[in-house]
Amino acid sequence: MPSEIVVVGGVAIVALIVLTMLFKAIWRVAEPNEALIISGLGAHTRNELADSLGFKIVTGKGTAVLPGFQTSRRLRLDSRATNLQVNCVTQQGIPVQVRGVIIYKVGDDFSSIANAARRFLDQQDSMNGAIHELFTGHLRSIIGNLTVEDLILNRERLTSETRSSAADEMSKLGLVVDSLQIQEIEDETGYITNLGKPHAAKIAASARIAEAQRDQEATEAEQIAAANKAGAWRDAQIKQASYQAEIDEAQARSRQSGPLSEATARQEVVVQETRTAELEAQLSEQRLQSQVRKPADAKAYETVTLSQAERDARIAQAEAEAKETELRAVAQASQVKQAAAAEAESVRLRGEAAAAATRATGLGEAEAAKARGLAEAEAAKARGLAEAESAKARGLAEAEAIRARSEALRENQEAVIAQQLAENWPQIVEAGAKAFGNVDHMVVLNGAQGIEEMLAKALTLGGTGLGLARTLLAGGSPATASQQESASVNGTEHPVKPIA
Repeated sequence: MPSEIVVVGGVAIVALIVLTMLFKAIWRVAEPNEALIISGLGAHTRNELADSLGFKIVTGKGTAVLPGFQTSRRLRLDSRATNLQVNCVTQQGIPVQVRGVIIYKVGDDFSSIANAARRFLDQQDSMNGAIHELFTGHLRSIIGNLTVEDLILNRERLTSETRSSAADEMSKLGLVVDSLQIQEIEDETGYITNLGKPHAAKIAASARIAEAQRDQEATEAEQIAAANKAGAWRDAQIKQASYQAEIDEAQARSRQSGPLSEATARQEVVVQETRTAELEAQLSEQRLQSQVRKPADAKAYETVTLSQAERDARIAQAEAEAKETELRAVAQASQVKQAAAAEAESVRLRGEAAAAATRATGLGEAEAAKARGLAEAEAAKARGLAEAESAKARGLAEAEAIRARSEALRENQEAVIAQQLAENWPQIVEAGAKAFGNVDHMVVLNGAQGIEEMLAKALTLGGTGLGLARTLLAGGSPATASQQESASVNGTEHPVKPIA
């Protein structure tokens, strides 16, 4: 029984080993960076393109391969790199050498894998040569249409046009370009070097200018620092001398402190006495102001105000009486005139009535004419009487006004004359200004003050007339009035007694 178990166990182990070896012989697993290309009996895939090619493509998983009936090969999907070195001629006819690098790989889709498998499955190492030749041709074609400046300044355009022109060929090969970089562009003629020389010279000149400016700024800073240092030393010496002078002054002041303090005390005493005297003088002046001057001014103001009020009242009363007399005379004359006109009208009407009556009784035209003549005569007589009464009334009114004015003049002739002058002041000023009517050109030396003095002299005629009128009203003769006015103008006045 134990021997049977051993045999069964050995057979099972052998069978397991055989199965394992068989599984390893038929099972293939595709790595992440590769694709399995299986061809042979029953090799097909769900991809229609792969079925049409007659092989199976497996990526990222495992599959069974029947030995003797199927064959599996691996196609690498990882990136590859190849260097480019192309000798070509630019649009300007300048030969250049372009060096670059291309990083490419087989596409991840089944179509790209199938195209790459058909072309490079057993010749994967030849991919680099094919890519080099492909891109070399495209680079020569593209560089022939560009200038050296375009190659240097716009390499991105060169790479993009190269990739675009090679896209169709790369798609047919089942390859994709991950990166295309132009590393270096060289020329044997030195054209590129000469292109950079003007800019390099400009940069060198700018560098020299900047270096010179920095040197100048540094020199100026050093000079300013030296000047500041000298100024600081000078200020220190000045301050030291000032402090020494203050020390010497303090020592001298301390030596003279005794006599100086006595003189200062005496000076303060004199100042205080002076202030006391000034305050006493101010106090006396204030007492004079409050006790004498202000009461006197108030009394004078009261006297002047009362006299002016009394004078204004008398003038107003005289004017009112004169106006009343004039109005009363006018009213009486109007009444007399109206009565005379009524009497004349009545006489005329009676005459006409008498003439009509005479005509009615058969008297002749002569009697009627006589009656009308008598009526007109009576009317003329009545009008004459009325006009005489009116003239008499006006005369009485004027006499009464003259009497009132003379009474007002006797009481306060200054106010009456001032009123008359005020009423006729425009005519007085006009007459005084006529003196300048014939002047063509006049130069005033004192400006506004000169104008005021000239107008004051012109208006002095009004003041002269005022003095003459006052003298005449007082009863003096014109000669005496002229002498008195001249004396008042010259600054002296002589009283003239009125003639009784």
